[in-house]
Amino acid sequence: MDKTPSEIEHSNFNDLKDIEICKNDNTSKEDSVKKDINIKNCLYDKSYTCPVCGNNFKEKTVKIGKARLVSKDTDLMPRYRNINPLFYDVIICPKCGYSSLISYFDKIKKDQAELIISKISSKFKARIYPEIYDLDTAIERYKLALLNSVVKNAKSSEKAYICLKTAWLYRLKDSKEDEKKFLEQALIGFKEAYEKESFPICGMDKFTLMYLLGELSRRLGDNNEALFWFSKVIVSTNVTPRLKELAREQKDLIKNG
Repeated sequence: MDKTPSEIEHSNFNDLKDIEICKNDNTSKEDSVKKDINIKNCLYDKSYTCPVCGNNFKEKTVKIGKARLVSKDTDLMPRYRNINPLFYDVIICPKCGYSSLISYFDKIKKDQAELIISKISSKFKARIYPEIYDLDTAIERYKLALLNSVVKNAKSSEKAYICLKTAWLYRLKDSKEDEKKFLEQALIGFKEAYEKESFPICGMDKFTLMYLLGELSRRLGDNNEALFWFSKVIVSTNVTPRLKELAREQKDLIKNG
């Protein structure tokens, strides 16, 4: 991934001034209070030790079993009831600014930590986040994680996964242009990962990633590339029936579209 969207800057790194303010809705104050109470009951403070600076701190984490998976979009984006764990999947050290997805937080090498200290920590200013994260807060946190992944020269798959999840958040925000930008970067990164990295990649086996490459290509308007990947899934052995069926459905969608 040679290029990254300009939107990766944190508020203390040349500003994230493009983040739009949340849209107003018609929810009553009483309903909002009840919703906030329900969400708070789904969260707890989990303790972390920063692998870069050794700082001990706590982050909001979703309690096991509180998020109810309702469905998945065709690019594997999960849809939840009660609370969305995607909002809370980024960990940020309030002392040095080191940030990443939870699954990568402790997986940092000494030379990468040194890069974070020299290029992130010197400019980082901690901020106090609200008890409940909204879309804009979640997006800002993902962009800081993406900035960290670029600075520490993370694997293509890690950067791609952050971009994919950021695109999903923009989908929830109904910001199609921003969603597209991050889907494009996710596609570039996952292609590089498919060619150079060992499986599983971001929890995906080879066939799931092949399908995802096809679906991202389809969503970005490259039908020939999408058909190539869907066909590879369909003719492969050891593919789960459900994944093969998904590939067939998306292939038919292109041909009948």
